[in-house]
Amino acid sequence: MRIIPAIDIIEGKCVRLTKGDYNTKKVYNENPLEVAKLFEDSGIEFLHLVDLDGAKASHIVNYKVLEHIATKTNLKVDFGGGLKSNEDLKIAFASGANQITGGSIAVKNPKVFNSWIETYGSDNIILGADCNNEKIAISGWQEESNLKVIPFIKNYQSKSIKYVICTDISKDGMLEGPSFDLYQRILEECNSQQKQESLKLIASGGVSTFEELPKLKELGCEGVIIGKAIYENRISLKQLEQFILNN
Repeated sequence: MRIIPAIDIIEGKCVRLTKGDYNTKKVYNENPLEVAKLFEDSGIEFLHLVDLDGAKASHIVNYKVLEHIATKTNLKVDFGGGLKSNEDLKIAFASGANQITGGSIAVKNPKVFNSWIETYGSDNIILGADCNNEKIAISGWQEESNLKVIPFIKNYQSKSIKYVICTDISKDGMLEGPSFDLYQRILEECNSQQKQESLKLIASGGVSTFEELPKLKELGCEGVIIGKAIYENRISLKQLEQFILNN
């Protein structure tokens, strides 16, 4: 299981929110590159970089931060937040993203999102399935849709999507543990059909202790995104380094 620390960006700074509420913003570091280098020095290979300004503005904003991290580290970056157009996508990949995550666009403009899967391939496009009460939330979690999370994922799985990041918003930033039950159901239902390739589910939201990581691995999660637990020193980089070495 891949360990994927998160860096969320507002005004070029490394921040965290609680349940996606911009009013709960807490700045952890004014230099995201510094944070990314700390991750890399701990043997971490992957990074989840979210442009929160972009999510609010509905277009890419903090691509310079992406560029700095991509050019000055060897981290493989998946980038999301406000990617709504083909131009946004070109900028993200040109700035060094290895993968991009599309959430709102997959709900509001499936035609465009499907064209991205066809153009860039399912290894490079991640479906963002962020949900509250199992209903998909969009626009930086400011809006809730009527789409249920499992049928939403299955629909895109039929369009050849492989990677899915699922964040349970009610858990995000709460340090109360991830949605084990939801992830188990997603994996069971989406991997029940023999013809389809196994879903690569990346758990996100609520990770609070190191002991939760083996449980997520046992469930079959392909990766886990860890944010506040690292910044609040609930999980140390040393522990993550050991987990990576032992797995």
